[in-house]
Amino acid sequence: QVQLQESGGGLVQAGDSLTLSCAVSARTFSMYAMAWFRQAPGKEREIVAAINWNGDTTFYADSVKGRFTISRDDAKNAVHLQMLSLKPEDTAVYFCAADFSPGIDIAPTNPSGMDYWGKGTLVTVSS
Repeated sequence: QVQLQESGGGLVQAGDSLTLSCAVSARTFSMYAMAWFRQAPGKEREIVAAINWNGDTTFYADSVKGRFTISRDDAKNAVHLQMLSLKPEDTAVYFCAADFSPGIDIAPTNPSGMDYWGKGTLVTVSS
């Protein structure tokens, strides 16, 4: 069973930066594509950013392009989401998710296609 544990959430002010991390307990972590989703109160879960199994392909939602960066560290079985210039509309619970997809040059964006999920970490951006 693969387990994912997010960390790094918190309360920040608009314009601040925050980096989320996700630790993954998988012997074959390098074969997983990873993604960050978020869910704000009363809204559906949405893709934020994703990275394919070898890091060659990334995806960013339009709302975060140029502000957020996803990266993976296969040596540490971790994926990170660096968030700059945070806005109040970035407030949400952020979830890390894994999709077993070795050799696939596509970053996953559909939540229904993800194999494993973390429990989420809350990011609150005050204005």
